[in-house]
Amino acid sequence: MRYQITGKQIDIGEALQTHVRTELGSILEKYAGRPTDATVIFSKNAHEYVCEAIVHLSTGLTTQARGHSTEIYAAFDSCGEKMDKQLRRYKRRLKDHHKDRSQPVELSGASSYILAASGGSDDSEPENLQPIIVAEMETNIPSLSVGEAVMQMEIAGAPVLVFRNEGNNNVNVVYQREDGNIGWIDPASS
Repeated sequence: MRYQITGKQIDIGEALQTHVRTELGSILEKYAGRPTDATVIFSKNAHEYVCEAIVHLSTGLTTQARGHSTEIYAAFDSCGEKMDKQLRRYKRRLKDHHKDRSQPVELSGASSYILAASGGSDDSEPENLQPIIVAEMETNIPSLSVGEAVMQMEIAGAPVLVFRNEGNNNVNVVYQREDGNIGWIDPASS
């Protein structure tokens, strides 16, 4: 397991790094089979310390948690409690499905683009309809079942998740609807 523990414009001492490794390690050992790496970032926002943790599991699941407090150790402890709760729910759902993934999630590469927002407040027609690309990045699309995709989306706190459906090998989308339900887009094969 690789740990990356950093601070944004604050010094992170060796004692705090040891505390993070032992506490996060015990949380992950309890619920997660094979974690691959963890990134923990400490920052300061006004009078509060903020701790953000991102853990990647070998199953392809990524969990994120964020905690804040007036003391740096308490901020990490708050973040750790949230991570513990997420992993406990994840493990319970896996037991409920009576399915244990024997192989890691297969990832396929894709390009991801950030497009400039149309800043015009007037109703005039734009000169051309081509969007301006602000940034281009590489991203991974996991191969998951629909249930796993919904679980991944909820644990990550994301409003939408694009995935390759293991059932039919098509690219699918699950998303959080305004009414609180989950939407699933499964394009028809041609």
